This record gives sequence, C-alpha cells and structure tokens, in this order.
Amino acid sequence: MKRRDFFKKGTKGVLAAGLIPVVNACDITRGVTEVKGSNTDDKTSTKKDIKRRKTLSYDVAVLGGGLAGMCAAVSAARNGAKTVIIQDRPVLGGNASSEMRVHVNGVTHLKPNGLPERETGVIEEILLHNRFRNPQEAYPVFDHVMYDYIVKQDNLDLMLNTQANEAIMDGNTIVSAICWQLTTETEFTINAKQFIDCSGDGMMAASAGADFRTGREASAEFDEKYAPKEADGWQMGATLLMSSKDMGKPMPYEAPSYVIKYDYENAHPKRKIKGFEGGIWWVEVGSKGDIIAEQEENRERLMGHLHGVWDYIKNSGKFPEADNYALDWVQSIPGRRESRRFVGDFILSEKDLTEHRHFEDAVAYGGWSLDEHNWGGIENITHPPSYFHAYFDKVYEIPYRSLYSKNIANLLFAGRNISQTHIALSSSRVMGTCALMGQAVGTAASICVKKNVTPRKVAEEYINELQEQLLRDDAFIPNRPANDANDLAQKATVLFGSTTKTGDAKKLTNGISRDFNGEINHWQSESLPANIQMEWETPVQLSAVELKCDTNVKKNIMMRKDSKNNETFANHVPVELLKKLDLEVRVEGEWKIMEEILNNRTRLIKFNFESTKVSAIRVNMSETYGAETAKLFEIRCYA
Repeated sequence: MKRRDFFKKGTKGVLAAGLIPVVNACDITRGVTEVKGSNTDDKTSTKKDIKRRKTLSYDVAVLGGGLAGMCAAVSAARNGAKTVIIQDRPVLGGNASSEMRVHVNGVTHLKPNGLPERETGVIEEILLHNRFRNPQEAYPVFDHVMYDYIVKQDNLDLMLNTQANEAIMDGNTIVSAICWQLTTETEFTINAKQFIDCSGDGMMAASAGADFRTGREASAEFDEKYAPKEADGWQMGATLLMSSKDMGKPMPYEAPSYVIKYDYENAHPKRKIKGFEGGIWWVEVGSKGDIIAEQEENRERLMGHLHGVWDYIKNSGKFPEADNYALDWVQSIPGRRESRRFVGDFILSEKDLTEHRHFEDAVAYGGWSLDEHNWGGIENITHPPSYFHAYFDKVYEIPYRSLYSKNIANLLFAGRNISQTHIALSSSRVMGTCALMGQAVGTAASICVKKNVTPRKVAEEYINELQEQLLRDDAFIPNRPANDANDLAQKATVLFGSTTKTGDAKKLTNGISRDFNGEINHWQSESLPANIQMEWETPVQLSAVELKCDTNVKKNIMMRKDSKNNETFANHVPVELLKKLDLEVRVEGEWKIMEEILNNRTRLIKFNFESTKVSAIRVNMSETYGAETAKLFEIRCYA
C-alpha cells in the first residue's frame, strides 16, 4: 500500500497537448497539537493532546455535496449500498445553495419554442420537495430543504464542513480518503469500496493519480468546430453574483476601498445591465493557468469588479430606476464553472452533442446550449461576455463510459469534472444535467458493490442492469425504452382506463415514461375521479405497484430569483401532480384496498404491500394539485 503523488499529471497524450498545468507535489504533516492553559485552582493539566482521528467504513463514499453528489448518494443508498456524502461547506447544494444562488438549469430552453425537457428522478424529487416546503422561495430555506432531503434517507450518512484531501492507494485502487473536518478539528479516514468524486475540482481524485485534463483542446483533436485552432490553458471563469432590493426610498451607495472601476466606455455592447435585482452573471474572471491555485486572487479581483459594476449602476446617473435599490446580498465564494476534467474510457466531445450521437451505454442526457464564455471574463472587457449560444432542438445522450476513471479502478465522477472536452463542458456543466450523471453513477456504484466488480466491468457486462434500474427509478434515458423482465405488468392481458381524453392506456407499458419527440406515451382521463385497471389471465403474486404520474416536464420548476410563472416556468407545485389515490387488488373475485395515499408529493408513486396473489389491480385517482384530469405515463408491477 502506498500514497500516490498528490495531483498526478495526466496521460502522455494530455501532456503532449500541453493541457495540464504543473502542480507541485505535497504531503500532509500530522502531529500532536499542545494546548497550554491554567486556572486558579491549578487542577487543570498544562498540556492537552487535542489530535482527533476517526476511521469510518462504507460501501460508497461520495465526495461533494452539490446536486450531482446529492443525487449520487441518494441513489447509491436507495439501491442498497451503505453510503456517506462528504461536503466541504456548511450547506448542501453547491452552486444552488444560499452561498451561490445559481438557477438549477438543465435542458431548459430547446429550440424552437424555448421549452424544457425537464429532468426527473432524484433531482426532480429535490425540486418538488422545495416547492412544498419553501413556497416563499428563500435560498437559506432551500439549504434546509436539501438538508432535510438528505438526512431523512435511510442508509446514508452526511458529513458537512469536511474536505477529502488525499487518497490512500493500493496499486490503482483507492482504499481510503483522508478527510479534514474544520469544525471539529478531526481527521477522518473514510474507507470505501467505491468512491464517487462530485466535488467539481476533484482534489481527492487527482491525489489518487486519476488522469485529468484542463484547458481548451485544439479543434483538430476532436474535430470540434467551436474549439480554438491551438490548444491552450484557458478555462471558463468564476462569477460573483449579487442581489438588490427596492427599499422604497433613495439609497445612496459608496464603493468600498477595493473597488475596481467598471470600464463602461470600452465595454462590449452585449455587456447589458438589465435585471440587476438578481445579479449580473458576467462579473466573471477566467484563467489560463491553474484556476484552483488562483482562487483567492481571483476572488479579490471579482469582489472589486462586482462593486465596480454596482457603483456604475448606482452613481453613473444612467440608471435612475436604481435610485431606491440597495444591495441585500453579495456572494463571497466565486462560482466556478471549470477546472479539472477527468479522463474516462470515453471523452465526450462537441459532435457527440451536436450530431446527437447514440450511445448503447447512455445513462443521462443534456440539452443546455453550447455556451462558450469570454476567456478573460470582465477583464477582457472589449469582447462579449459569451461568444455564442449554439442551441439544441433535442436532447443529446451522455454515455456511462465518460463517468468513471480510465486508470483508477474504483473511481467514478459526476458533474463538470467528467470525461469531456472543454466545448462539451460548455453545455453539460449545468446542474440539472450534472444531477442526472450523479444518479447514474450512484446507481452504478451500488451495482459494483453488489457484484464486487469495477465500474468498467459494469460498462462491459451490466450496462443493461444499470439502465433498467435508472429507468425504474424515474430517470429518463433518450432512445432507450425500459424492458424489465421482472415487470409483471408486461404480462397483463387487459389494461384499460375508466375514461380516456388523450393517449391510450396501453401506452403505460411501452417503456417510455414521458411524451417524447412528438410521440404520445401517456393515458389521460376525461375527468376525476378516474381509474386504471390491469388484469392477468392467470393470477400473479404481487408485492409492489409503481406509477409514474404527470408533473409537466415541459415546464421548469427550479427556484428563480425573479420567481417566474409563465409558459416555461412554474413557481408552485405542478398542478398536474396526483395528490390522492389508492390501490385495489382483486383476490379470488373480491376487490380489496391495499393502500391509500392522501398527500402524494412525487412523480414516481410506489405501493408496497405483503405479497398477494391477485388476478387484477385497480388504481383509483381522485385528486390532483389543481388539474381536472389525471395523467399517467407508466405502470409497473413486481413480485
């Protein structure tokens, strides 16, 4: 067993391209800290050893508590793996938290009408949980909603204010992660069978020796139209946001000592100041070197630029509508978009997205536009803040082979640090898409634990099992219908609805759990109450019935600072969501109610009961959160 050199450099090909910054090796020195003290009765020891070390063991360790890490941890735990999630901040959510307040975009604005193809599964559960618990749309409350969502999960432990600093290796396998918890001054050794790095920067994964890239690839390497001709070190920058509030009276503003004057005379015309109540995303600074090492320097400059822009808004005289506005929140931690990208068995690149290439191992999808920001950010003031948005008219697929390490045997990753080029990252980096990757790798890690195999072996031998579990858990994989051999609904001889307004009850077993690419895959009643009935010619033994109901995936439900409610955004619980329903089963000719749900809050609805031999089931739906009809997309039955 040995420790790998910290921040091992990437593959020979990566080095040849000049894409990896040189990072000095380092180690962590550990020793006994002495605390000297005394009191008046002189009974207190003058020296105390306060070193604290603990060792914990898990099946799966998830590093990073943003939305990708949260979805990974929940999925691993739900699928039977004893899991820990380790977050270096006091709150969960990463860029979505109150510390950052970034909108949870994903496939948010497909051409031509700007509608989403919204993500379902774990990420939707989190956003729905927030709609129920946080109608006031307060970001600090959202922190607590996410905390509640994680701590109520069985089989899952949470460690906040804890950073994974170093990997302990046995050959090319991670044995442990050395973590430091700031608030308790405790060093934790976390042993695990599988490690998932969702931390964005990937400090632990880099210390394990995982190959990674930084910077922009040359256009010729992956035949990328939007990449530069020559490879360079530029990485998309970090941003500081702010918000302001109308105080109802004139509010003077005096810039702080560290302000950097906004150079509006040379600013590109696309640097438009509008909607300043919710912040200006282009107060951004990029990097052509080691963006992680430069974080504190960049933060100081960003703080100066942020106040420079606000000073211009308040004191230039060009924005009289801002007279009564004052800053009511200022971000202090820059929201980073890019740093390390780890190398997997497949590197996702521009044409995989723009040509909508099909992958047999697809486990997630994206569709945010290719969005290449100005390489220098606000310090390249004469250029536009974003060079282009290349919009998609349909979603693209993300393969599982881009979500595990090529050279570290038990390392997976999800988020902006996956195996992809800089141009691919310009789209896939948004949080809704990262969350889908998280659910995929968390589920994959649970399979690795159950079967005692590596993530690569899952790609080679168990990809169908991974995809089927994701689909059952309400993830959506484009162009991959479910075909679960254990689903007894597939063997039903009769399936019908009490009434039908649109769709067809038979669509509920076609394996596609949403209307997609213009094709209808639902059944909708004419009114409420309504029911769906399924029958078998020969009675079957059942213990679970699972439904996927309607939450209108053509509308975004993320929390926004402007609380939009229109044709593409909703600031409330989806009215289409089923609220009240029950399940009946027919046993020897008699109908029996097995379970009643009075306040359903999820798209995926599960009825679990003692194993019973039945000839038919009936789902009775009586109430939604506002819609006058019921709509279902899938029904499954299991022994």
